[in-house]
Amino acid sequence: MAMQFYTSPEQIMRDRAEFARKNISRGRNVVVLSCADGVLLVAENVSSALHKVYELYDRIGFAAVGKYNEFENLRTAGVRMADLRGYSYDRRDVNAASLAKAYAQTLGAIFSEQTKPFEVEICVAGVGVAPEEDELYRLTFDGSINDEPGYLAMGGDADRLKEVLAEGHDFASPIADAFALALRALSSDGNGSRRELTTDVLEVAVLERARPGRAFRRIEGLALDAIMPGPAAAEPEPAEAADETPDPDES
Repeated sequence: MAMQFYTSPEQIMRDRAEFARKNISRGRNVVVLSCADGVLLVAENVSSALHKVYELYDRIGFAAVGKYNEFENLRTAGVRMADLRGYSYDRRDVNAASLAKAYAQTLGAIFSEQTKPFEVEICVAGVGVAPEEDELYRLTFDGSINDEPGYLAMGGDADRLKEVLAEGHDFASPIADAFALALRALSSDGNGSRRELTTDVLEVAVLERARPGRAFRRIEGLALDAIMPGPAAAEPEPAEAADETPDPDES
């Protein structure tokens, strides 16, 4: 009988964590932040069909980075859980905290019990009556859950993006200013220069604070063009000077 090689549990967990972190870091970044108008979710996404930002329930949103089929499985499971709880009890009993805890248990079990962990990082966001009451939960591949204070970033450049968000975040900002901050964070490359991001590579949605019932709304097309920061308006050209040559008919 062949001898089985022994690997310590600590080494197995380190290897799994390193595997998940390496693959998640290849994903494009996502920014979620609270503002006066609601919770804004902005993802860098080149696909118009495979979304990274979704609605989970009436006033709860979902954003993710990593392997698409894995976070899509998590999303659909969260939708089913929210629908079942809302139907069985009351729609007000469904909140972001309960869904985030369920996701944490699922991801933790997968990380510790299965050979390959999920290569995902997800956010569960809930919009409140006031910006300070918004719920932003960031969950990592191992089931760790973090209650973020007003803004968060996920992806390979998350730490750098958080620094930009921390400098400019304001709960009282309107959605246009919050989007400009998110765009500034996503376009920064760490060397002091910025990449140009167009509407073709952005996926934007908002959980609208004042909207009754289902608060989730995608911002696309003309609505996205309207809040895209444009180049500074060009100075108007001076009017041509009037021809001062006297008319020969005039005396």
